[in-house]
Amino acid sequence: MNTLIYISLALNVAVLLPIVTLMLLKSPIADKPWGYFTPARGILMSIYFSILLVSVFLLFVPVPAFVFALLVVQVIYKVTTPFTVGSFSNEVVISNLAISVVHVVTLFAIFNQVGSALVS
Repeated sequence: MNTLIYISLALNVAVLLPIVTLMLLKSPIADKPWGYFTPARGILMSIYFSILLVSVFLLFVPVPAFVFALLVVQVIYKVTTPFTVGSFSNEVVISNLAISVVHVVTLFAIFNQVGSALVS
């Protein structure tokens, strides 16, 4: 379970650090996948930054219940993106779905290990 927790959290950091950096710098590289800078993209950057910060924190303090909560929220938003975007072929949607597979495996591992404590 701990290995999967570290894999999911490290994946979050590896993916979000460059994305947040590109968005923060208002890089044209971020324009194609996330659109030109708008208040909505600023809000998305804030959400990504929050997930990044929590992921870094949890790498050092990997409390399974906290990791579970973070990953559940991520999986829900990632799995719903094809419907909110209206496409399964968008590169952000595809990466979201791929990452959600990794997170679902981690969620099952956490639940199998400490599931009864999470639902009590």
